[in-house]
Amino acid sequence: QVQLVASGGGLVQTGGSLRLSCAVSANILGLDVVGWYRQAPGEQRESVATVTRYAITTYKDSVKGRFTISRDIAKNTVYLQMNSLKPEDTAVYYCHVLHHSLNSWGQGTQVTVSS
Repeated sequence: QVQLVASGGGLVQTGGSLRLSCAVSANILGLDVVGWYRQAPGEQRESVATVTRYAITTYKDSVKGRFTISRDIAKNTVYLQMNSLKPEDTAVYYCHVLHHSLNSWGQGTQVTVSS
């Protein structure tokens, strides 16, 4: 089982920035997909950004150009740099790993963007 520890959430004003970190207890180069999801109150959990073992990234349309997912291979950590934050980005953000039959979630980290 892969352990994921997310951090970096907080309260920020509209237009501000935050960087989320996800420490992974495995070699992230060996994992098929690592990504960030979010869930706002009353909403379904949705994919925000993912990166494959081959460094192919995907983004939710509404965050393209504002969010960047990246990896530090040496630290087995995946980051989500979030710029130009909007109130609609407010949610609990979760780190996620998908690898064959492995489907692991980290604990969430709250991101709140005030208007």
